[in-house]
Amino acid sequence: MGKDFYKTLGISRNAKDDEIKKAYRKLALKYHPDKNKSSKAEERFKEVAEAYEVLSDKKKRDIYDQFGEEGLKYGIPGRSSGQGCSSFAYQFHGDPRATFAQFFGSSDPFGMFFGDNLEQIFQAEDNPRNIWSNAGNFQARPAQDPPIEHELYVALEDINSGCNKKMQISRIRMHNGQSRKDTKLLDIEIKPGWKAGTKITFPKEGDEAPNRIAADIVFIIRDKPHPVFQRDGSDIQYTAKISLKQALCGATIQVPTLQGSPFPLCTNGEIIKPTTIKRFPDRGLPLPKNSTRRGALLVNFNIIFPDTLATSQVKTLGELLPNH
Repeated sequence: MGKDFYKTLGISRNAKDDEIKKAYRKLALKYHPDKNKSSKAEERFKEVAEAYEVLSDKKKRDIYDQFGEEGLKYGIPGRSSGQGCSSFAYQFHGDPRATFAQFFGSSDPFGMFFGDNLEQIFQAEDNPRNIWSNAGNFQARPAQDPPIEHELYVALEDINSGCNKKMQISRIRMHNGQSRKDTKLLDIEIKPGWKAGTKITFPKEGDEAPNRIAADIVFIIRDKPHPVFQRDGSDIQYTAKISLKQALCGATIQVPTLQGSPFPLCTNGEIIKPTTIKRFPDRGLPLPKNSTRRGALLVNFNIIFPDTLATSQVKTLGELLPNH
């Protein structure tokens, strides 16, 4: 048996449009997951949205009334248009928050009011009061403009040690009811090990406008390209260039570090292949949540092959190297 959308909204089959809207308004506010933390609230919130999507649309409602949910969702042949038969099929988009935002004009209509008076909406399902008829009892909350985002490129050396950066911003601010340009120097603390994508927010430091809450300023950390290292989370990678002779016969390579002092890597007695990776724990970047610990330094190898070989060299190598 298909879903009973009328029962879901608690209305009769001959309910008028304003009754459908009133029922959806009450139930959507009651079961909104941001306000109702019960285990079944999210599912009920979705069911109410689907019921409203169908019953508030005349074409969908007519098909549902005549053919039920199955006819609505799997298509019922329409009238001939002179070029064959048309068909109609409907599937709920699955996003009850989109339905909610479209109905209320905001994804968070609770933010329109100060105080805790809206909690009474969720106390009883059969509460017949339309809260919007008493909206005058509440004080409207000014809307806030969306955040202003800036990308902040930071060198690996600064990520390694942590640092402070000062950024001057220009903005529009209100002074005695008049808007004017203003500048402010923001102090940004970058902590050791912070990953790319980390956001630093300065609340309400952006542009102001009459009857609006000033926008937040948000800086998003980005890794500045490094000439020596590549970052992989808290690990860093270094590619050492070595000759074919060094790869086969061994060598001592000086490996740089972010801390400044290189260390020797000896490969004598082993053959370095193009896929060889040497891992050195605790020589990478600090971990974001525990700066006393570090990631690893990974050493890759770029083996430089000669462009040409003399006939005698080819012969010698052929005699020395195995065939497999």
